[in-house]
Amino acid sequence: MRFRRLCAAVLLAAFIPVPAPANAAQNTTCEDVYTPVQFGLVKQTMYGRLCVPRGAGTVQVLVPGGTYTSGYWDIPVDGELRSVTRAMNKAGIATMAVDRIGTGKSTKPLSILVDVPNQAEAVHQVIQSLRPRFSKVLVGGHSIGSAIAMAEAGRYRDVDGVLVTGMTHQWDYVRAVPALTNLIPALLDPKLSLRGIDVGYLTTAPGTRYKMFHSPGPNVASVINLDESTKDVVSASEFVTTALMSNIVLPASAGITAPVLTVQTSADYFCGTPPLGADCSSAAALVRSEKPFYPRAPRLDGYVVNGYGHVFNFDTKGADRYHAALVAWQRSI
Repeated sequence: MRFRRLCAAVLLAAFIPVPAPANAAQNTTCEDVYTPVQFGLVKQTMYGRLCVPRGAGTVQVLVPGGTYTSGYWDIPVDGELRSVTRAMNKAGIATMAVDRIGTGKSTKPLSILVDVPNQAEAVHQVIQSLRPRFSKVLVGGHSIGSAIAMAEAGRYRDVDGVLVTGMTHQWDYVRAVPALTNLIPALLDPKLSLRGIDVGYLTTAPGTRYKMFHSPGPNVASVINLDESTKDVVSASEFVTTALMSNIVLPASAGITAPVLTVQTSADYFCGTPPLGADCSSAAALVRSEKPFYPRAPRLDGYVVNGYGHVFNFDTKGADRYHAALVAWQRSI
């Protein structure tokens, strides 16, 4: 019975290394890793920040969402509260937060090539490069990164667990579609246009990130300024393939054969009244709502964040409970 209560709490609840300084987590060393990957028919390089606590046997490969980089998993403002990677590292779990191809320190091919299947193929190769070093490998994502994580796990079936955040199979299009009007070609952004990328790469219009990603969370100037100054891009192809592969008809998640934890925020575009959003009224309701889309997963657990918008890694109010749920789930599978 006690074990069942614990499970219910969880429901709520190649390498080219470049040495870098250790992070704040004691006995954890970090390095920048550039992994050569096959990306469709071309070769690319996927950047990742690998942080390994001493003796870690588990690594979590983390994929950010659209217009974000690997930094989404290690937010520096109040980082001891907001950083997922630091929380995992303190719990003895290694992390590899990657930049999606086309973003950050990863290579930037033509945007037409940058879609979910190709991103999943690249992440798969990163996972394979980590396998000899770790006994357990998990893949996790946020938003479009979750679509990539689901596609990777569903196609290659090479991970021991899947973390899905900021993405369900039932979208509230009434709220989601208007939010997408805040996207502009990155060529129109003064800083991002200097990369020489093509018109198929998109970013957010100036001054729109709080309403689009953070509301109804607190509007903290230091947080929003950081988010604006570090914003990146997303390809139109990623948007299209995310919609196709995360829908209720042919979801990529149908092929997943590993345990899954879905973490959502009740204020997000992906929560609501089914079919316009999953039921995020509680962890148990979220699991019931999403379970049909994971028919082969041996286990589906859920956790619901309240009071923050889409990018809830920026939240501090419930971060300790959220991080504890991630750690507990990983240790239980």
